[in-house]
Amino acid sequence: MNTLRDRLAALTPQRLRGIRRGIEKESLRAEPDGRLALTPHPARLGSPLAHPHITTDFSESQLELVTGAHAGVDAALTELTEIHQVVYHELAALGSELLWVSSMPCGLPTDETIPIGVYGTSNVGRAKSIYRVGLSHRYGRRMQTISGIHYNWSLPGVSNDEYFALIRNFRRNAVVLLYLFGASPAVCSSFVDGREHELQPLGEHGMHLPHATSLRMGRLGYQSDAQASLAVSYNSLDSYAESLEQALTVPYPAYEAIGVRNPGGEYNQLATTLLQIENEFYGTIRPKRVIQAGERPLHALRERGVEYVEVRLVDLDPFEPVGIGAAAARFLDLFLLHCLLADSPPDTPDEIEAIKLNQHLTAARGREPGLLLERAGQQVELAEWAADIVAQLAPIAVAMDALDGGRAYADALTSARAALAAPESLPSARVLRAVREQHADSFVAFVRERALATRAQLMALPYPPALKARFEALARESVARQKQIEASDQVPFETYRLEYLSPERLGLGESAVMVSAASV
Repeated sequence: MNTLRDRLAALTPQRLRGIRRGIEKESLRAEPDGRLALTPHPARLGSPLAHPHITTDFSESQLELVTGAHAGVDAALTELTEIHQVVYHELAALGSELLWVSSMPCGLPTDETIPIGVYGTSNVGRAKSIYRVGLSHRYGRRMQTISGIHYNWSLPGVSNDEYFALIRNFRRNAVVLLYLFGASPAVCSSFVDGREHELQPLGEHGMHLPHATSLRMGRLGYQSDAQASLAVSYNSLDSYAESLEQALTVPYPAYEAIGVRNPGGEYNQLATTLLQIENEFYGTIRPKRVIQAGERPLHALRERGVEYVEVRLVDLDPFEPVGIGAAAARFLDLFLLHCLLADSPPDTPDEIEAIKLNQHLTAARGREPGLLLERAGQQVELAEWAADIVAQLAPIAVAMDALDGGRAYADALTSARAALAAPESLPSARVLRAVREQHADSFVAFVRERALATRAQLMALPYPPALKARFEALARESVARQKQIEASDQVPFETYRLEYLSPERLGLGESAVMVSAASV
């Protein structure tokens, strides 16, 4: 702790004030009865290819709402709330669709009828859709409809090595976040139709595990047997980049069998490599760098270094109007600072395996009394591990609260301690209790009720004409930008695909940047 305190003391208030955080929030559009909406992306929301704040994730029915980078948690959540207001008002003008407020999806149709995102006729737009076709061939469409929160975070003056030290510690201690904030202990049975699983029935149309925290982050969620063969090291930017480059350039037999195109000439996927593009790599946290037009993300990291980290394991909290509350966001700030300041030894293959097992155990059984995990080679109870980390965050909370004289960060820790003292108050426990006690064991009925309440709450907020006008302008500008991108293409799609995926473009130097209006 002394070392951590010394490093904390060396962080000036100016640097702490330089922390920036942004939020990306995915949500499925659902019909009032809880089935997936199969309608196109609402035209009134603009172009998902070019809109800076409202786009789609895997599915045409899966909205992704994106804030800018903010100096404070409240400002980030205010912007996220405003984007939600715009979306809800536009959906209300079109009909009765809801935003599904659970990470685990609503009632899904057959896999092949889940609509894939559409981004227009430009080369980059086609590439985005074909990438998603590839995901559907590789993993199935149902898995891709899982939604979550991404928390993007940076601190000025952090080197590549320091960011990777943060990432190693984050991966080691991520089980604490899954325990405290996991909110997906149950699923609609349509999600597991035809799949092997160990879930238990929950009512007529639901499945669950009694002590689960986050099925989204477990074996039924964002998992890939193929990617399990990837031994990605986070000991340095070079080792990370080398691991990913191999996955992006070496053909993978099972995906070679799928082929880039089907016999009719339609594209099955962008490439036959283990990863089509960098974004396919699953992880609880990613090193990131804003890319230039047409640039590969791996090239951007190698050329200019890590700019921020993207935290990817946060479930949608159905009890929070925008899926994440201020206390959880502030806890993430403290947790990430702790990951940066604490000692971070190199990872090893054995530790990487232990991290994976810990994640699966916590996702499926995290609230099981006495659950043992492996921490630094020793068996430890998850609840004890979480209490230890929360205790170490206290001086960091003091430093953050000192910036403005408040106690918001101390209050976030108080909430975490209270949850540890009363595990029945954890989000995952609250979800199951509400399903059982208020909705006759119906998971879909619970999420539907929360979705309706969330819509009513956000629709009741003041909706300034200036906010409406600003997003109407952004929608128009995004459509015009898409048309401009489509008109600017100079080469056939196959030429574009081969050039974009060229291994040379993963390396260093200006020649690795492709002239293009946008990036996949």
